[in-house]
Amino acid sequence: MFLLLGAVCLLVSSCSVTKVAREKRNLLNGNWTLEDISYENNTGNFSSTLFNDAKDICFEGSTWFFRNNNSTGSYAIAPSSLCNGGDRFIRWSVVDRAENYSSQLQFKFTDEKFKDISGGLGYRLNIASLSASEMTLKSNNNVDGETVTIVYKFTKQ
Repeated sequence: MFLLLGAVCLLVSSCSVTKVAREKRNLLNGNWTLEDISYENNTGNFSSTLFNDAKDICFEGSTWFFRNNNSTGSYAIAPSSLCNGGDRFIRWSVVDRAENYSSQLQFKFTDEKFKDISGGLGYRLNIASLSASEMTLKSNNNVDGETVTIVYKFTKQ
């Protein structure tokens, strides 16, 4: 009996969200604008396709929405000659204890009804800073054998 009770307690505690992750989820809740994308750890000009979706320039000015009570959200890209505009739907969460960072934002693409369309594949961005009004996310990428860090700077609406 004690073994069964211990196993249930372990299962419940391993599935629960930590206090830090819950606080970050609450801060993320709402509407954000991706103001700037820059590159660290290398010199030169860069252009990249982000999240297998659109060029980095298309994401500048994009609006993001995070709903923390059901882990759904979206981002919208404005249409232009370079950008396929429109809404993209996501399911997201905060993961604690990422390497060299306290937490990561992870998300995957869904359809309008928030059913997975990415085959379980998704993206993780390191949360470099997060406050009630600003957020900086970072992701490390390999370019010609060297690490380049993409920096995403958001402001809350």
